[in-house]
Amino acid sequence: MIVYRKAAPLRIKRAAAPEPPWWFATALAPYGPRRATPVAVDYLDLRASGAERVDVAVAADVRDDLERTSTRIAGPVLIDAAEVAETIFRRGAEALALMAEWSLPAAMLLSTRGEPLRIEERTILAAWPLEIDALERQAAILRGTDWGMAVPVMFPATTDLAALDRLCSLAAGNGARFFAAIPVEIDATAKQALARSLTLPEDDETYQHLFHANLEPVHVATERHIAALAAAAGLEDFVVPPRWGEPANWNAAVVLTLTATRMLAMQRDTEMAGALARSARLVAELEKPLVRIAEAAPLSIIEALDPTSVEILTDWAAGRDSAFVQQVNARWRLRRDAGMRGGRMKDEG
Repeated sequence: MIVYRKAAPLRIKRAAAPEPPWWFATALAPYGPRRATPVAVDYLDLRASGAERVDVAVAADVRDDLERTSTRIAGPVLIDAAEVAETIFRRGAEALALMAEWSLPAAMLLSTRGEPLRIEERTILAAWPLEIDALERQAAILRGTDWGMAVPVMFPATTDLAALDRLCSLAAGNGARFFAAIPVEIDATAKQALARSLTLPEDDETYQHLFHANLEPVHVATERHIAALAAAAGLEDFVVPPRWGEPANWNAAVVLTLTATRMLAMQRDTEMAGALARSARLVAELEKPLVRIAEAAPLSIIEALDPTSVEILTDWAAGRDSAFVQQVNARWRLRRDAGMRGGRMKDEG
């Protein structure tokens, strides 16, 4: 059972530098984080929980909450309007209209049971719950708009290879810009709800893996598999922020952070990855546009930047793809079935 109550203020979350997977500077959530049964995904905290009954708080006045906030709303903005609440109250659409009024880049996050909106701004369709027929209807409505699909990675529900192939084909066939994985932590209540929904007996191998195995290798391997599927289909393999083509410092910081995140997940040159992450935060906080600095002098004049970051950012400012970034991305895109032996997945990958 889901109960809605109009009592809560708008949930606002800020980031000083871009963080995966959404890359927002500000996130707005007009509804409470738990808004679905039996498994609810909190897309801002990236955590799944289970419940038979949830009380969903609904922001009473989005405009008033935003106009009264003590600090300025910075873009890019993510509006979390996932689940069916948006079809009833339209608070996400209100927030999106206000962002357009304020000329702020924004993306709307919807999900399988929400109602897609044909809008000019970026739409992110979260493929949860994994109801293929409903997702096909959603994707058909979004065809011709600026949209992409994000898959919350939760074993065993969204790690099935055949299902992922179908989702990627669905996204590509309906003109999506990206097909990306979203890492989600599954708490004990969510695991129990998943086991019940999939009717897994306690002596089943999948049940035992869900509750007793280290799921991180499975999840990381699945994220890499999704990236490989996206690349093969000609789609971007990460959630593309709104106004991605603009030469904004935030976008430059996204390039560095995405590269660092993938290096850390693959456990490759973690010291270098840390340096890239620190450089990303520095770039996000620069007051002067990076492209203007690059026009006047080598980026190495920014003393806190490490040499690899200088190389990556110099190519970015010139409108080129860095060879270093391309190499990391190529290594990251690894089909999970390339690591199968006798039908069972290896932990490494």
